[in-house]
Amino acid sequence: MDPYSAEGELVNIHSAFHQGQYSQVLDFDTSSFSSSNAVPARLLKLRAQIALEQYDEVIADVSGEESTPDFAAAKVLAEYLKDPWDSEEAVETAKKLAGSKGDNLGVQLLAGTVLADSGNVEEALALLSKHQGSLDAVAMIVQIHLQQNRTDLAAKEALNARKWAQDSLLVNVAESWVGLRQGGEKYQSAYYVFEELAQAPATQAPLTLVGQAISEIHLGRLPEAEAALQQALDINAQDADALANLMVLNTLAGKDAAEVMGRLEMARPKHQALLDLKEKTEEFEAARAKYTPKFEA
Repeated sequence: MDPYSAEGELVNIHSAFHQGQYSQVLDFDTSSFSSSNAVPARLLKLRAQIALEQYDEVIADVSGEESTPDFAAAKVLAEYLKDPWDSEEAVETAKKLAGSKGDNLGVQLLAGTVLADSGNVEEALALLSKHQGSLDAVAMIVQIHLQQNRTDLAAKEALNARKWAQDSLLVNVAESWVGLRQGGEKYQSAYYVFEELAQAPATQAPLTLVGQAISEIHLGRLPEAEAALQQALDINAQDADALANLMVLNTLAGKDAAEVMGRLEMARPKHQALLDLKEKTEEFEAARAKYTPKFEA
């Protein structure tokens, strides 16, 4: 059973997490929650700290509690993200957790994140597929399929979840991710979902504003997208996804993106946008080196 289901007492703190309101998650009073939800609630707070890049705090908080699989998974994810350039040990630990505690939801989500991010995609999918009705796992599977450029599989996963989760926040968001790949009228549908979250004071956060901005970019509304990204950066000047999308927007608008790129390199040097740009630049230079320009007098 998913402890974060819409019928449970964790629904509000869980929704806050997926709306990107991480500080609100940390401030959430969980003292009245039942004992069975103590670990899932604490894990949400640990995930919020990881999202806020408070890696040392998470590692210190759970050290000595690695016998609890959820906390062991939180520690390995924090260790991985703290030093992504030297992550072999964390990846191996994640693989061991997946092998020995793969039926645990916290392990599926957090160790699965390490595996997926480190390129062990099939292992991550195999681990996540063990979930028992978890929308968090479904959302991760959808993201992985989109990163694989398998929009068909991502759409199928979201559609199957819709059948049993109905109008859940995560289902709406996952379908919007898929829609941004499918294009056409789906761009507008995705915009409505993200705009509703981004502009409501109770749910506004950099995460939802970035979602709105991406939808605006696809709809060709660059000034509106820039305004949404600036709103996100006003909340958190170092939000890596906001900076990455502002870099893309500036490029599309014919503006110099160097300054924003520098800010992104400082905020998160291993951001996927930077890694992709580096890879494509190297491929272009390798191709260019095969040709010698000829000049005629």
